[in-house]
Amino acid sequence: MPDTPHLLIPYAASHSPAGRAALESLRLPNLERLLARLAPGETLADDPEDAHPLALPHERVLARALGLDERPGHTPWAAQQLLASGGQPGSEAWAWITPCHWQVGMDSVTLADPAALQLDEAEAHALFAAMAPYFAEDGLALQFQSPGRWLARGELLRELPTASLDRVIGQNVKPWLPATRAARPLQRLQSEMQMLLYTHPVNEARAARGLAAVNAFWISGAGALPAEAVAPPPGAAPIVPEDLREAALRENWPAWAQAWQRIDGQECAQLLATLERSGLARLTLASEHRARSFGAGQAGLVTRLTALLRRPSAASVLALL
Repeated sequence: MPDTPHLLIPYAASHSPAGRAALESLRLPNLERLLARLAPGETLADDPEDAHPLALPHERVLARALGLDERPGHTPWAAQQLLASGGQPGSEAWAWITPCHWQVGMDSVTLADPAALQLDEAEAHALFAAMAPYFAEDGLALQFQSPGRWLARGELLRELPTASLDRVIGQNVKPWLPATRAARPLQRLQSEMQMLLYTHPVNEARAARGLAAVNAFWISGAGALPAEAVAPPPGAAPIVPEDLREAALRENWPAWAQAWQRIDGQECAQLLATLERSGLARLTLASEHRARSFGAGQAGLVTRLTALLRRPSAASVLALL
């Protein structure tokens, strides 16, 4: 239903042993009241035959809700964000460029969390100025958006499958790099940037302060919107709390549990109040491998009575994600 309020909670559970242990200690009364009132709906999971899915389940749910291409790796998130912020992406292809640090090990190259770089404006602008001409040689025009995220525009990005940044943080980058024939210029560009950045003054100054170097970039959210695309009206898109993300990616489970308490007291409480007032609500809970939705229409007497008699524990539901 287009008018049904939708709360989408990413990183609601984790498959790691420490994450599961943290889950057992959660007390989420508003979430449990919602689960008692809402009926289970669609479950969306990673393809079991795909060892390296390009998108997270909550990203696929959000893409569908916004009417975007929901194929993993093909959702034009950069163009969509530009449109939503008042920009004019038109029918051109866009992508996010994230300056990052690749940690070189004996057998793999790992993408460190870009947020840990804590790039300031001066550092980011200096790196941007050095890198932009090389991108331009391959038909990619860079635009500075924030220290940790830039925009790229160019035809090379139109059908380029790219992995979500969150899929790759803490992982070996090799299986996630674009490997299509169209991606070959980007592979060369990545090598050029590694050589350029190796002795860049910004990195020399960071090394003197004991900070990690910016030695690579990650490309994600590539693609183009339909020419007739318009930004969704206020209130039409799902509400997506970001509180759990950083703690889950860093495996800081005490902080994750604390963030869950805040979500339960605010977004879950608000959705519960809407459900009690209108009988309409949709809830989607997502882990790194699965998303499960729950919904309701106008609840009848039997549904309301049943809700009073049963209340599934939040931990038991989240453990199934």
